[in-house]
Amino acid sequence: MMMPLHVATDIRDDAETRLDAVFAALSDPVRRAILGRLDESDRLVSELAAPFDISLQAVSKHIQVLVRAGVVTQERSGRISRCRLDAGPILDAAVWINRYSKYWQEQFDLLALALVDDDRKRSSKPQSGRRLRAARPPGRSTGQGRDRRRPKP
Repeated sequence: MMMPLHVATDIRDDAETRLDAVFAALSDPVRRAILGRLDESDRLVSELAAPFDISLQAVSKHIQVLVRAGVVTQERSGRISRCRLDAGPILDAAVWINRYSKYWQEQFDLLALALVDDDRKRSSKPQSGRRLRAARPPGRSTGQGRDRRRPKP
């Protein structure tokens, strides 16, 4: 029967939906800043809202996006609401992104080869006739106001 295949597709769709929600939540700088503050410790919504130049209601809406994405849990006690980071869904997003690191690594490997080749070319070139000047101590100029010409006899 087709039932097991359909269930597998639903699981895949559910995982992709969660991943979409995480990426959407991470796409906003205010939400990323909220997550950064929650990385330090659990916080009240009013504490999370303090550094932003937006209303408490706007911060609450951002928090709700983070809650729906599963990256923040919220506990309410009367009018007090405490938020806590849940990094599990962010780890899932990092694993998804990491699948593409092999492409980045290939680029880094090519860059490393190019740099080694460039170093070899530079070291194999004969030195030009120019002599290197000795470094002067800091603060000393070449003449320091003196006439560098030889005195006339």
